[in-house]
Amino acid sequence: MTATPTTRAATRPDASRRATLALLALAVGGFTIGTTEFASMGLVPDIASDLDVSIPATGHVITAYALGVVVGAPLLTALAARLPRKALLIWLMAGYTVANLGSALAPTFDWLLVARFVAGLPHGAFFGVGAVVGTAVVGPERRGRAVATMMAGLTIANIVGVPLSTFVGQQLGWRLAFVVVGVLGALTLLGLVRFVPHFDAVAGASVRGELGALRNGTLWVTVLAAAVGFGGLFAVYTYVAPTVTTVTGLSDDLVPVVLAVFGVGMTVGTLLGGRLVDRSVFRTVLWGFAATAVALAVLALVLQWPVGAFVGLFLLAATSQVLGVAMQTRLMDLSPTAPSLGAALAHSALNVGNADGAFVGGLVISAGWGYRAPAWAGVLLTLAGLAIVLVVGRTRAERGGAPRLRR
Repeated sequence: MTATPTTRAATRPDASRRATLALLALAVGGFTIGTTEFASMGLVPDIASDLDVSIPATGHVITAYALGVVVGAPLLTALAARLPRKALLIWLMAGYTVANLGSALAPTFDWLLVARFVAGLPHGAFFGVGAVVGTAVVGPERRGRAVATMMAGLTIANIVGVPLSTFVGQQLGWRLAFVVVGVLGALTLLGLVRFVPHFDAVAGASVRGELGALRNGTLWVTVLAAAVGFGGLFAVYTYVAPTVTTVTGLSDDLVPVVLAVFGVGMTVGTLLGGRLVDRSVFRTVLWGFAATAVALAVLALVLQWPVGAFVGLFLLAATSQVLGVAMQTRLMDLSPTAPSLGAALAHSALNVGNADGAFVGGLVISAGWGYRAPAWAGVLLTLAGLAIVLVVGRTRAERGGAPRLRR
C-alpha cells in the first residue's frame, strides 16, 4: 500500500521521537561512563585511607582505568565486528556495570586495580559503536550532532554525576559511589534494550576487515595528532585545583565551582562541535586545534584574575570539546570500512593525551616554572597536534559517509 501524505506526516514525528529516545539512551551511557571516569579522581584520598595505601599509589587506579580504555577500545571493537550493533552495546554496558560493581566489592587494592582496568575496557568501544549507531539513527546529514549527543552525556557528567557521586562517596564511603555507577549502568541497559533499534554489523564487517583498517597510515597519524594535541588540555586540567588556588588565589571551597564551570564549557563545546562538524569535518578539526591553542594562551595571560580564570577555563573546555567531536568524526571517516574502530580509537588517543599532558604539566611545574607553565606547555602540545594534521593534509576520507548499517 502506498502511504498517503497524511500517513507520512503522521510517521515523521514518530520516527523523530524514536531517534531522540535512542540518542538519549546512548547519552545516558555516556553520562554513566563519564561519572565513574572522573569521580575516581575525587575519591583517591578516601580509597587510600580505607585500603591503607598511599595517595600516590592510589592514583594507579586512574592509570589502570585509562590503560583499560587504550587497550579495550580497538581490541573489543575489532573482535566484535560481526555482532549486531545493539547487542554489542548491551554487552559492553553490561560488562561496564558488572566491573563497577566489582570495584565496589574489591576486597584489596590489587583487586581494585584489576576491576578498574576491566571497567576501562568497554569505554572506548561503547562510544565508538554508539557513535556509529547514533549516526545511522539520525542520518548522515546529522552525524556530527549524533556524535555530540553521546559525548554531551560524558560532559554533563562533569556537572552533575561527578559531584554527586563524589559527595556520596565522601559521606557514605567510596564503595557506594561505584554502586551508584552500577545503578546508572543498569538504567542505561534498560534504555538500550527499549529504545535503540536493531542494527546488523556494518556491511561486510569482519575481524580481518577491522584489523585491516589499522593499515591506514593516515589513520594512525591522526591518532597521533589527537594524542599529542589533547595533551594541551590535560596539561592544565590535571593541575587545575592547585593552579586556581595558587595563581588565582581562590579558596579551596571554590574549586568545585571551577570544575562545574569547566563542565558547562565542555557541554557547550560538544553541542557546538556537532553543528560545525555537520558543515565540514576537516575544517572543524583545524579550527578546533587553533582555537584550543588560543584559549590556552589566553588562560595563561589572565589566570591571576578570578574572572579571567573562569572565562579562560570555560573557553578552554569549549574549544577542546569542539576538537574532540571533530577528531572522533574524522577518525570515523578515515576508517570507512570500520567506523566503530575509528571512533573508538579517538577515546584511546584521548586517554594517551591525558597521560602525556599530565606528564608534561608536572614536568614544567617540577622545573620551578610555576602553575602558569602548564598552559604555555599546552599551547605547544596543541600546536604540535595541529602541525601533524596539516602535514597529513586532506584525504578523500574527509568526505566519508554514514556507516552502512542494516536493520
